Amino acid sequence: MASIIREQSVKYRQLGQTDLNVSEVGFGAWTVSTNWWGKITEQEGINLLVRAYDLGINFIDTADTYSNGYGEEIVAKALKDQRHDIVIATKFGYDIYSPFERIGHEERPQKWTPEFIKYACEQSLKRLETDYIDLYQLHNPRIDTIEKDEVFEVLNELVKEGKIRHYGVALGPDIGWFEEGEASMRERHVPSIQIIYSIMEQQPARDFFPIIEEQKTGVLSRVPHASGLLDGTYTKDTVFDESDHRSHRRRDWLTTGLKKLATLDFLIENLDATIGQTAIKFGLSGTGVASILPNFTNLPQLEELVETSDAEDIPEDFLARTHQLFDENFGLPVEEETPVGD
Repeated sequence: MASIIREQSVKYRQLGQTDLNVSEVGFGAWTVSTNWWGKITEQEGINLLVRAYDLGINFIDTADTYSNGYGEEIVAKALKDQRHDIVIATKFGYDIYSPFERIGHEERPQKWTPEFIKYACEQSLKRLETDYIDLYQLHNPRIDTIEKDEVFEVLNELVKEGKIRHYGVALGPDIGWFEEGEASMRERHVPSIQIIYSIMEQQPARDFFPIIEEQKTGVLSRVPHASGLLDGTYTKDTVFDESDHRSHRRRDWLTTGLKKLATLDFLIENLDATIGQTAIKFGLSGTGVASILPNFTNLPQLEELVETSDAEDIPEDFLARTHQLFDENFGLPVEEETPVGD
């Protein structure tokens, strides 16, 4: 159970046109419910969630597919007694209820029938030990799903029934999906969209921003540290645990990423903030962005990044320079691009 006295170390923003006020730094439950970021015990995960709450983080983002429901269960184990003080977002769309032998990071089959969506919602409510979900997000939908009226009709029913307060779309699993994002905002008018946006991965987010401003969509931004490249902890000798999804990437993902990081020394040298905090400040500068979802794996990292709200903002000329660096591939040959994702 979280302590009664909370250390308010973060600021809050309204998520688009919803009535949800979320902490600028949110908590993505992926890292505490899967082994894709290295092994974290259940107690370590609970400790991270509780400490995040104590520090003022009120926004938790999870999904039913994280370890077949465990990503929701651990949120309840850590913060059930604080339910009315936190904002819970979860996701649906993957069929975690049918037999499936997963190979590596292969995606599960998805299912978008009204009956399945209702069933998935009920199961999420049970695992979260709550009677309502603040934000219910379509998890990595393709354009054919966005075009199905029945999907959004059943979501509106769930809103009317009080089982969910709002719904949104989480794009992925990797960068891209511009068609899906544009249709979600312009045709379905979803109040919230979750995207990847970081100094090293600025597109298609920058192409989304005019639409976001036009539709007044709330934005949740994940992978702000480009899967760890921007948190100041990697060197060319870094070796990832076999369970860590980054261990399956080509080695040049790390070496090329470190070359790009070296071009950002002007941020480190001129700002009163760590590179990890600056990466979050960059994300918060994006149009409509309400909350950033870092990948928390330990308490010192959590405490450092929570202090971002008090860190120095990035001046406009520095932001422009980061945009230019990205457009020029950080001065590297085009073949040395660094793809990142969840």
